[in-house]
Amino acid sequence: MKKAFYIVILNYSVVDYMKKKTLLSLSLIFCVLLSTTSCSRNVARPIVDEAEIELWTYPVGDWGNEETVTKLINDFTASHPEIKVKVKYLFYNTGDREIEEAIRYGRTPDIVLEGPERLVANWGARGLMVDLSDLYTDASKDIYDNVTYACRSNDGKYYEYPLCVVTHCMAINKRIFAEANALQYVNLTDHSWTTENFFKAVNAIYNSGHDDVLSIYCGSQSGDQGTRALVTNLYDGSFTDKTHRQYTINSANNIKALTELTSCNGINIDPQLDSLGENARFRQSELAMSICWNPSMQLDSSVSTDSKVNTDDEIIPMKFPSPNGISKLSSGIWGFGIFNNKDENKIRAAKIFIDYMANDPSGVRKAVKASRAFPVHKELKGLYDNTDIGEKMHMFLTDFMPSMGDYYQVAPGWTKVRSLWSSALQAIARGNDIKKVLTKCNTDANAVAKDVNLQIDDLH
Repeated sequence: MKKAFYIVILNYSVVDYMKKKTLLSLSLIFCVLLSTTSCSRNVARPIVDEAEIELWTYPVGDWGNEETVTKLINDFTASHPEIKVKVKYLFYNTGDREIEEAIRYGRTPDIVLEGPERLVANWGARGLMVDLSDLYTDASKDIYDNVTYACRSNDGKYYEYPLCVVTHCMAINKRIFAEANALQYVNLTDHSWTTENFFKAVNAIYNSGHDDVLSIYCGSQSGDQGTRALVTNLYDGSFTDKTHRQYTINSANNIKALTELTSCNGINIDPQLDSLGENARFRQSELAMSICWNPSMQLDSSVSTDSKVNTDDEIIPMKFPSPNGISKLSSGIWGFGIFNNKDENKIRAAKIFIDYMANDPSGVRKAVKASRAFPVHKELKGLYDNTDIGEKMHMFLTDFMPSMGDYYQVAPGWTKVRSLWSSALQAIARGNDIKKVLTKCNTDANAVAKDVNLQIDDLH
């Protein structure tokens, strides 16, 4: 994304957005009353019978916090008393298993809050989700193009309606860098660094007495956006082709990146460590860097003082290093999908809920704020202005969001390929040849993709 694209975000107010959406809602009502067919109407507002729907939510910011979500639900039911909402809270280390069990036994929820890699590339591709194309009306025209693209399947159906977006990044411990005279290798103005300076920083910190500067974890799939971003950015590698149909895991640049990472003193591949463990070690100042970071983690005061590790060292978020210092950051896109449970009344009720949380001026501001991410609506500006986190969110908005890269996580067979990637890193950690490991990983990944594509073709 070009930087100017995001700078526009700052030029409007939330009030402007609310006025526009309110006028739109009034026009929709007017259209319904006149029973005209020429006026575009958001079908997320049908009349429904009383319904109880179930929402399962992954811990997207405070959408994993019961107190926060209860307030959001209460606001919704106050304006839609005919719809009751039950909530189940998922964790990333167990949530996928719970949903697969629910699929197996026919007990899937009505709504899930998650990202395209699950809603679109997994459950949607398997024919389990409701097509939400009818929600993409005038209210969705200001959603970022790359977000809309990620929510659409290869057959043109929309299995996700987006709520928020954010970029993932890495972070450094300022004190450790300063003591090793390594801050000279970091551009603190725009939070960038080159590949050359990244390795210089690692060497400086290692030589200052830190054996563990950075850890490449691979104990599970959790946080694998960090390991992928580090490897692909280091020498301009890629994980898939531009169409997101074929995997390119064994590209020459990826092989070069992993070769240099594994041969560098201070960088260790740990097959027993997952992203949660890596983050814990970073917060205890045992690691000088983390490759799994985002705004929500920067703001998380439940595990440490805001923007500091537990030892009171300042945390500085950083883009991933690249040859020219220009990163392609992995993005997190979160939104709502509806499992097709064959109950049309509940489906209509679920769409009303989604429209309220993702479009309605009464709901979208609070819903996005709860995510600790940024709105997908370009016209919704200044969301965090005059808040206690406003300054930090502005930093992520201006310095990190313009570096948001392509959302390739919708490639076929993504869930299985994530496991293949973790297994490949574990094999490399055991000393296996990097080129051979990545070549096998890529071959297996494309075999999975081919099989998934054939299954999708059979469904249609």
